[in-house]
Amino acid sequence: MYSEQKVQFTKNNFNDCLSKAKIILREYDLCDYCTGRLFAKKMGLVSHNLLGKKIKNLLNFESSKSCYICKGILSNLHTIVNRMIEKSLDYEFNTFVVGAILKPSVTDRDDILRSKFTLQGIDSVKTGITQQLAKNFAKKTKTKVDVFHPDLTFTFNFKNDSCELQAKSLLVYGKYIKKIRGISQKQTLCTSCNGKGCTICNYYGFSKNSSIEGRISKLLLEKFVGTQIKISWIGGEDKNSLVLGNGRPFFAKILNPKKRKIRLQKKYFQGKIEIRNLKIISNIPKGTIQFQSKIKLSIITEQKLKSHSLNPLKILTKTPIIIYEKPNKRTQKSIYSIKFLKSSPKSFSLWITVDGGLPIKRFVEGSNVQPNLSELLGCKCQCSRFDFQNIELRNR
Repeated sequence: MYSEQKVQFTKNNFNDCLSKAKIILREYDLCDYCTGRLFAKKMGLVSHNLLGKKIKNLLNFESSKSCYICKGILSNLHTIVNRMIEKSLDYEFNTFVVGAILKPSVTDRDDILRSKFTLQGIDSVKTGITQQLAKNFAKKTKTKVDVFHPDLTFTFNFKNDSCELQAKSLLVYGKYIKKIRGISQKQTLCTSCNGKGCTICNYYGFSKNSSIEGRISKLLLEKFVGTQIKISWIGGEDKNSLVLGNGRPFFAKILNPKKRKIRLQKKYFQGKIEIRNLKIISNIPKGTIQFQSKIKLSIITEQKLKSHSLNPLKILTKTPIIIYEKPNKRTQKSIYSIKFLKSSPKSFSLWITVDGGLPIKRFVEGSNVQPNLSELLGCKCQCSRFDFQNIELRNR
């Protein structure tokens, strides 16, 4: 009984659609796609083209004129899909989404017709175009539509007949070890594009590739064939500091990558710089990333040290270090372990395990940091060198 009612309901729906289509087609020339789109949802069908053909055949409607609504756009889908395929040939992807920019006149004509014949709850001409493009492209490339997290995003601009393609950014986590002095962490931005990437900097965004940032960026751009790399650092060091142990962690965002299925090695060597543990991740942790650093400092003092001069430093593991950044703003760090050794009458070595973000030279010299080494030792101190022996993330 239910099945018979359902069949009868479908027949009634189709007859209603046929009656309305007859009225519309007498006044407006529509292509098969636009005809089918007007009634597909009511009929519970997805193929606009087939439904439109069926309706027009039953009504014996033929027309050689251009479609009133889309002006031939939907009749030319195969050409657009072929352009999309050609545009994406160099990209690795499993999912995609299609967007469209139409001339206002196209959407205006669609609105006029739908309003005039009280056609409610149907897809707009823009939705119809993007759906049909996606359907055909997916079939030819054996990929899937993903409107939330697509690997590729196509935007076809029918105003100027252009097709833009943007690949979803990739996120990479890794570490680097620096065994040579004289290499800065961050790179100087290209003066021509200010880091955006241009022909002058070979789309790296930097003026040179001699820094840690430049070497990591060069490696990732070569592997993933992207247009730009944006790095989020976990702390930093001086140009002449070493980074040893397990290395300094970092996060990198690869913009518009063509390659997504890269087998990454455990280690890459860029001269004396070792990049290791690279892996693709789904997201970068939000908020401030907490970490601890084990650092060796070489300190020079203005006055000679006695055998007991360094003993006041022991209180540092029991006292929070207050850093005054701006008026009414301060941060607090903790030192978890400390070891010191006098190396000459006016110098000593200091090993500390401390929260990440402690400004080392200010901590030594006493600039807006309390307590500080100069204050505790009662004489002016200077940090001649500091090296990172290990860095560990705390909330990962």
